[in-house]
Amino acid sequence: MSGQEHARHVPVLCAEVVEALQPADGGIYVDGTFGAGGYTRAVLQAADCRVFGIDRDPDAIVAGEALVQVYDGRLVLKEGPFSTLLDLVRADGVENVDGVTLDLGVSSMQLDEAGRGFSFRADGPLDMRMDQGRGTETPSAAEVVNGASEGLLVRIISVLGEEKRAKAVARAIIRARDEGPITGTLQLAQLVERAVPVHPGRRTIHPATRTFQALRIFVNRELEELANGLAAAEELIAPGGRLAVVSFHSLEDRIVKRFFAERTGRTGRGSRHMPEQIETPPSFREVFRGAREPGETEIEANPRSRSARLRVGERTEADPFPLNTKPLGVPTVPEFPRSERTT
Repeated sequence: MSGQEHARHVPVLCAEVVEALQPADGGIYVDGTFGAGGYTRAVLQAADCRVFGIDRDPDAIVAGEALVQVYDGRLVLKEGPFSTLLDLVRADGVENVDGVTLDLGVSSMQLDEAGRGFSFRADGPLDMRMDQGRGTETPSAAEVVNGASEGLLVRIISVLGEEKRAKAVARAIIRARDEGPITGTLQLAQLVERAVPVHPGRRTIHPATRTFQALRIFVNRELEELANGLAAAEELIAPGGRLAVVSFHSLEDRIVKRFFAERTGRTGRGSRHMPEQIETPPSFREVFRGAREPGETEIEANPRSRSARLRVGERTEADPFPLNTKPLGVPTVPEFPRSERTT
């Protein structure tokens, strides 16, 4: 790996994540978003411990096999979404772990590989599936763009991309696909760019950023995955263990923030006029208030880290909340009807 490639794959807030997890000899930890193995490597170097590396991207698992050999059995790789981390880890006879870390969103490797279809900066097929279509229920971004109704497109782009001009973008997509299918990332980026004007002289993100984010989140059901993954981690982590989550945009961070607020007992108890409810003892305690952010040095070295937020909680002795208790803040977006999918 060249120096440039290594820099690209340095995990964000790595030192802070390791400090939060407090790896100890004999401990067991889960890296729920293994990627290039940056956090995993740092944890394994910090203590004589074991790590379960989980990733839904088969390429990440294949690439990680070399790391398994380096750490002589202390690393176990599991392919699957991190929402299933409870089942994946317990399948190996491990009931509880000492820490879990999640690095949300798309990885640098996925962004930089044009063939995966995540980036609008290089042309590639409009795919965006993190599992590369291993699951037959996962539609590609091209299927959504070419098959979803205008109403669903507006909902996806406005809610998951927080794009103010979602209606204009959806109409532009409808008009373009009437002329022929939209199959490439640059093709989509260019039509979004025409629908979302940029004011001269005003420094801003690329006009297609929010639309691409929305499609990626929708295709991979990332917010539902996050809600379920947080609950699964809560179930798996032993008392005194830590959960460290790095998020990169407001939708993710809002869910993580509300999860910890609820699980630490910082949410409101409701109106006194409502029926009395049984209070659940806090399943986490705060490690620090609020979120940690990258420093100027890290942002200068890795501009992609500028929006990162790290939140950490420590498990208490209390039972976990029921697994079907999702945190507040998960927006509702309808699924893509099978009848609207292209073949």
